[in-house]
Order: sequence, then C-alpha cells, then structure tokens
Amino acid sequence: MHPDIELREIRVFLTLAVELHFGRTAQILGVTPSYVSQTVRKLESRLGGRLFDRTSRRVSLTPLGEQLIARLEPAHQRLLDVLDETRQAAVGVAGTLRIAMYTESLGGRHLLSIIRAFEDRYTAAHVTLMITGLNRNYLDILRHGQADMLATRLPLSDPDIIVGPVISSEERVLLVARHDPLAQRESVTLADFEDHAVSDAPTFPREMMDALIPPVTPSGRPYRRIVNRNIEEMLLSIAAGRHVHPTVPYFLEHHGHPDVTSVPIDGLPPSQTALAWLTSNRSAAVQAFARTAADVLSRTEPVSHQP
Repeated sequence: MHPDIELREIRVFLTLAVELHFGRTAQILGVTPSYVSQTVRKLESRLGGRLFDRTSRRVSLTPLGEQLIARLEPAHQRLLDVLDETRQAAVGVAGTLRIAMYTESLGGRHLLSIIRAFEDRYTAAHVTLMITGLNRNYLDILRHGQADMLATRLPLSDPDIIVGPVISSEERVLLVARHDPLAQRESVTLADFEDHAVSDAPTFPREMMDALIPPVTPSGRPYRRIVNRNIEEMLLSIAAGRHVHPTVPYFLEHHGHPDVTSVPIDGLPPSQTALAWLTSNRSAAVQAFARTAADVLSRTEPVSHQP
C-alpha cells in the first residue's frame, strides 16, 4: 500500500464509487460531504490522476477510477477478512454484534429471547439493534459494513447474502381503517381489496415487496401504490382510509393505532422473517448468534398467530 494512503481513505473511495453521491457517501460513513470531497482530492493528488468526474448534477468514475475500483475492491475485502479473522482468533466471540431491521416488529416474538441467550452464553459479546426505516434499501446497511446481520422478510435470493434461521412465521392480515367496510369482514381475499391503494417501499428489494404485496390484482391490474416515509405516516394514512396494508398480526400488536384494525387474508402463504448476513462475513459472533437462534427456536412452542 502507498505509505501515505490510509484505510479510511480507501473506504471513502469505494463507498463513493458505489453511491456516486457525496451526500449519501457522507451519511453512510458518518462524516461530512466536505470530508468526502477533501479525501477524494487528496487521494487523487497522491495517485496522480482524477478518479471521478464531478459536475453540479452528477458524479461518475473516470477510466482511471474504474480501473482502480476493479482491482482495489477485492484486495480491500481480502485485507478486511484477514484482519477480522485475526481478531476473531485473538478474542473469540466478543465485542458488539450489530443487527439491523427496517422496523422493530420484524424481530418477532423471539428475537429478544435469542439475544438474551446469546449474551448469557457469550459474556464478552453484546448485541445492538438498528432500525433502518423505510427510505433506504436496508441491504445496503449490510453491504456497507454498518451492520453484521439483518432480520429481514423473505424471500431474499441475493447471491452475496446468506439466509439463516427463520425467526418468525405468521399468517397474513390486512390493515384497514376501522370505518372501512372491510373491517367488518371475518376474512378477505386479494380480490376484495383490489380497488384499494396499497403501501409500497420503492427502495426495498423488489422480490420481498412482491411477496408481501402482490404486484398486480387477481384481475391483472397493477395495484395503486402509496409511498410513506415512516411507519407512523403509514398508519395515519391507513386510519384515514387512503390505503390498506397487507402484513402480519405482530405488526399491529407492536405498532398499534386506535383507528386501524386487521382482517385475516385468505389465499396467501405465511410471511417469514429470517436472519441474514453477507457470504463474505466469517465472523465467529455471526455464526454463534445464528446457532443460538436455532437452539432457542428449537425449544420454542409454536405460537398461534391470530389477529
């Protein structure tokens, strides 16, 4: 490595090369946009050429930047792997394990029991939970190294991610306003709410969203979609009768709104939540947490998920 170049500068370059946006890069790395800009200029000066073309409207890699990321990214990952494996060999299962999810209800009824069992079993380890919200693809949190594991709804078939133990499996319900006629039904089908608008999260993995909310109605028409910035906004919109939301019973138990109720949906398979992590992550803590989750869940009686 060039003696004047530090790992944090390489991380700035690699992140900006993916995001192509100074503001998002700064947010991901927890720094200011000016720090990102200064770091890139310093790196370009040390390497002797421009890595990015920058205008007021867009950022793009130069041919030199394309060449650098193609060669640097795998070398950087190998270096991180070596450092992590060395740390794991020295300390074993220890330190902070970061688990992310886009809303806290994704953890289901057993996640806290799994965390307690893990921390009891590995006393030098500690778990922190991160809520990523609705405005960002939560897989990026994992890929950018901001979290070690995810609790995510399935399906998830990205080849760079391992899907581990299923920690929750629930029947499907429809969230509706209490004044909506559907709220008086014992159950509904997809056809019953095809004239209603439904929620959408454009930043989320499409295969997961399509499993949660089918892309088209039974008659073949696309559902009308309403995008909400957060869970609270979504619940207010449902309560006002602007749209409905297919989900699971635990969501409403956790987030509850006095003017929103749920009705079972017939004809949809249960929705499952699982732990997931990068295939390149060889962390002993990640493997230990997955094993602990499987152990706890094997001793847990199935829960009746009635709304």
